Amino acid sequence: MNNLAHRFPGTRWKIALGLALTAVMLFPVYWMLNVSFTPDQDMRKSPPDLFPVHGTLAGYRAVFDQQLPYLGTSLVVGLGTVALTVVLAAPAGYALAKLRPRGGGVLSFLFLVAQMIPGIIMAMGFYAIYLQLGLLQSVPGLIVADSTLAVPFAVLIFTAFMSGIPGELLQAAQMDGAGPLRTFRSIVLPMSRNSVVTVSLFAFLWSWSDFVFAATLANGGTHEPITLGIYHYIGNNNQEWNAIMATAVLASLPATVILVLAQRYVAAGVTAGAVKD
Repeated sequence: MNNLAHRFPGTRWKIALGLALTAVMLFPVYWMLNVSFTPDQDMRKSPPDLFPVHGTLAGYRAVFDQQLPYLGTSLVVGLGTVALTVVLAAPAGYALAKLRPRGGGVLSFLFLVAQMIPGIIMAMGFYAIYLQLGLLQSVPGLIVADSTLAVPFAVLIFTAFMSGIPGELLQAAQMDGAGPLRTFRSIVLPMSRNSVVTVSLFAFLWSWSDFVFAATLANGGTHEPITLGIYHYIGNNNQEWNAIMATAVLASLPATVILVLAQRYVAAGVTAGAVKD
């Protein structure tokens, strides 16, 4: 830090300001952790303890007793959304990037517009359709609904990344007798690892944090995601804040771990297609 300060005047205060802003933004996360370990009798202390001096695991025991089914449903829905999104979006991105179908530009514009449609409008449409098909309060229904949020974004990401794949590789595969499907499966998809990870991450995060579709299409069913679990838990146990915060901590862990592990792939996947040689 001292070397940076000597080489770049004014760097020290910028670093200090950045650390201070980071601490302010992360303080709610820390307070969530603090409250999750705080006993009920210390919850209303004034001033509150900055650390869980007499920490307890009662909140986490309550979560494991009551919230695991919600977490399991969210995990299944998240993984299902990832699989469906990649299966639909990767071939579409390949087609738009390399096969250049007629009307591809219009289709790309429609994918962009689709991301601007409010979720509640789509939820109402899904409700009317699922009511007729008998898919309300079902896991497959949630997977399909959540995928509609991820697929347009995923197609654009795949299109941008696959556009940068050298055409000579595809021509060489064609000369060896590979058709479009074989070329996609054997060459394009392995080279698009960064974009696959990026799309998978965002699809999982969108489905994991979804509340609108869950409240509209799964509320009251036997398979509800964790967002509804937290919502019901707050309504039923508004005095047990350590259990509520423990639920929030556990609900945040899968997304946090996945984001940390995949961040280098995400950086490459998001910037794909931004620079052309």
